[in-house]
Amino acid sequence: MTTFQDARAFLLKHRSDYDAAVKGFKWPDPEPFNWALDWFDAGLAADPASKGRTALWIVEAASGTETKITFEAMSRRSNQVANFLRAQGLKRGDHLLLLLGNVVPLWETMLACIKLGVVVIPATTLLTTEELRDRLDRGRAKAVIASQDQVAKFASLGGEELTRIVVGATATHAGWLSYEKTNDSPDAFKADGPTNADDPMLLYFTSGTTAKPKLVRHSQRSYPVGHLSTMYWIGLQPGDVHLNISSPGWAKHAWSCFFAPWNAGATIFICNQPRFEAKGLLTTIGRCGVTTLCAPPTVWRLFIQEKLADFKVSLREVCGAGEPLNPEVIDQVKAAWGLTIRDGYGQTETTALAGNSPGQPVKVGSMGRPLPGYKVKVIDADGNPSKEGEVALMLGADRPAGLMQGYQGEGGKLSGAEGDLYRTGDVVFVDDDGYLTFVGRADDVFKSSDYRISPFELESVLLEHDAVAEAAVVPSPDPIRLAIPKAYILLVGGTERSRETALSIYMHMYERMAPFKRIRKLELVTELPKTISGKIRRVQLRRLEHEDDRKDPLRGVEFREEDFPELQALKSRNAEA
Repeated sequence: MTTFQDARAFLLKHRSDYDAAVKGFKWPDPEPFNWALDWFDAGLAADPASKGRTALWIVEAASGTETKITFEAMSRRSNQVANFLRAQGLKRGDHLLLLLGNVVPLWETMLACIKLGVVVIPATTLLTTEELRDRLDRGRAKAVIASQDQVAKFASLGGEELTRIVVGATATHAGWLSYEKTNDSPDAFKADGPTNADDPMLLYFTSGTTAKPKLVRHSQRSYPVGHLSTMYWIGLQPGDVHLNISSPGWAKHAWSCFFAPWNAGATIFICNQPRFEAKGLLTTIGRCGVTTLCAPPTVWRLFIQEKLADFKVSLREVCGAGEPLNPEVIDQVKAAWGLTIRDGYGQTETTALAGNSPGQPVKVGSMGRPLPGYKVKVIDADGNPSKEGEVALMLGADRPAGLMQGYQGEGGKLSGAEGDLYRTGDVVFVDDDGYLTFVGRADDVFKSSDYRISPFELESVLLEHDAVAEAAVVPSPDPIRLAIPKAYILLVGGTERSRETALSIYMHMYERMAPFKRIRKLELVTELPKTISGKIRRVQLRRLEHEDDRKDPLRGVEFREEDFPELQALKSRNAEA
C-alpha cells in the first residue's frame, strides 16, 4: 500500500531525476485520509524536526509589519476555528464561502474546514454583489467568512439563514459574528469520523472567460494529495521559503500558497502590497531570503523592466504559470540571475499536470513534459493520437489523483471527468522528446486562408517589441481569407498610439513571421478586457470584431497593413529575395 508519506518521500528523493520519478511514482491509495489532521497536524506540527519552524510568513509592504506563524501555532489555531464553526452548526458536507485576502485567518479557516469536512468555496474579494449572489445560490453556501470591507455587499442578498462571520471588524455589524471569538474555543479538536477520499472539499467557480462560471468540485484527495505533482514541478524542499504571487479565490492560490508548499514542509511567504510594485517586491524577496518563486507572466514582464542583476536574491527555483511564458522573459531572467524560469501547466480542474521539473533540460517556449502520476495523450478532433491536438488525460486505472471529481450541476450531479478521457480544451504541439508546447485554447485557434493560426505564437512575437506591454490576437472577418489575424495592443507607459508606433510594430512582425501568420490589422488600446483573475478575455475581442462596433469603450486607434506603403516595399524586397 502506498501512503501519502511514501509518495511524498519518493518525489523528494527523485526531485531531479525525471525518468525515475515518472517510472516509479504511484499515487497514494484512496483510503480514508484527512490532510489537515493526518499530515499537517500529525506530520508537520508534531514533527520534532519542524518544532519552531515557520509555516506562514506575511509581510505588509505598506507598514513594514511582519507576522510569522509556526506549524504548531497554526495547528492549534485551526483547531479553535474548527470548534467555533462546529458550535455554529456547521458539519461535514456543509458549504462555506471564504471571502478573504492574504490574511492569517484564510489559512486557519482552510485547515479548519478540511478537519471538519466542510466544503470551502474560495472567492476573490473583487466580486460584485451579483457575482456573490450567484456563488451563494449555486454554491448552496450555509456560511460565509469575509473581511470587514465585504460586509456591505451582503446587505441586499437576503439569506437570513446564512451564518455570517466577519474578520477584523472594528465595529459591530448586525447579523455578523466576530471571527475573533474563535480565540475563545478549545485548541484541541476531535473529528466526528473518518474522512473518505471522495468526500467533497473544494468548490471553485472557474474564471468565466467564455461563459458563466462552472463549478469545479475537488475532493479530500484530489487537491491535497494531487498537489504532490505541483510540489515536484516547483522543486520545493523542506525548509524552503516559497513565494507564489496569486490572489486568494483562484485555484493557483491553493496550488502554491497552500497545498504544494505544505506538502513539502516549506514556509509559505506572502508580501501584501497596496498596489503591485516590482522594485519593492524584488527587494523584499532578497531581504527575506525567499528560495522558491512562482509568478504569472504578467509579473515576470514587470520584473524585467527593473535591473534584475542589481537585486541580490537567494532564489534556487523560479517558475511561471497561468499562461505560457515568452522566450524574451526567460532570457532576461537567466542573464541577470543565472536561473531559468521553468514553465508549468495545469488547470483549476487539475493540479500541475505538465512542467519543466528541476534538473531537466528546458526547451524555451515549452511547458515541459507530463509530471509523475499524469498519463497525457495529445489527440485530434476524432480522438486519435496527434503531434498537434488537445491535451487529454487518461482515466480509468490511470486516472490521476489530482483531477477534479467533475463539474457540479443542478442537484450536485457531476459531469466532465468520466469515461476514458478528460479533455482539457487546450491545444499543444508535442515533440519527439515528449515536450508540450502551448498552441492555444481549442476555441482560440482559428484559420486564415486555410492556415491554422495560434494567437499565443503571434502574441509572443509582439511582446518582444519594446513598446508592447500586452497583446491579444483574434480573428477579424475577411471576405477572401475567412479571417485575418488582428492584434489588440496595450503599449508601455509613455508610448504614443501613433502611426510611427504602429509601423514599428508591423516592421517587427515582418522580420520575424512567415507571411501567412502576419498581423494584418492592429489596434492600439488603453485597456484589454480581462477576467477577475487577470486573463485576457479574447472572446470579448472576437465579438467586437464580429459585430464591428466602433463605439465600444474598448476601442482604440486602428491601423491596417495596407495603410503603410513602407510595408508594401518591404514585402516586394522579401519576395525578390
